[in-house]
Amino acid sequence: MNNTTRVVMLSLLSVAVLAGCKSKAAKDTTPPTDTTTGTTGTVVDNTTAAGAYGPNDLDTDSCLRQRVVYFDLDQDSLKPEFQAIVGCHAKYLRDRPSSRMNLEGNADERGSREYNLGLGERRGNAVSSAVQAQGGSGSQVNVVSYGEERPTCTESNEDCWARNRRVEIVYTAK
Repeated sequence: MNNTTRVVMLSLLSVAVLAGCKSKAAKDTTPPTDTTTGTTGTVVDNTTAAGAYGPNDLDTDSCLRQRVVYFDLDQDSLKPEFQAIVGCHAKYLRDRPSSRMNLEGNADERGSREYNLGLGERRGNAVSSAVQAQGGSGSQVNVVSYGEERPTCTESNEDCWARNRRVEIVYTAK
């Protein structure tokens, strides 16, 4: 499958996932109450538009707190179960144009150092492509590969190796 077809299919899948996640919430029409005075009034919202991510959402939003994407052995294609997570991070980048992220590609200990560095980079590029396909800007994303140099687990078994085959999403200072 060529890259153009892959990007088109990834985009269509992303749209379908995001459309399926959209929910209708009942709008609360009661004015907010100031707990210090007991009066009602206006609350200042730091977001730029309804539903837009704000500066504190990286630590509070459950989707944005998920910052690791895992891969199968010797694979660099994004698994479907990580599409929604990548979509959240793409939306965050769209809502906050000054934000930047590093995508840190990693591999398990099997394979040569050179092979694992290349695999880590391909994995980072796969996540970068998915972020861009969902509206994130390529200028906000930097891909770095650590290969097998930064394992999260050092045992030699499948469970441990699976935890090391990953891309970590790390937000950097503006």
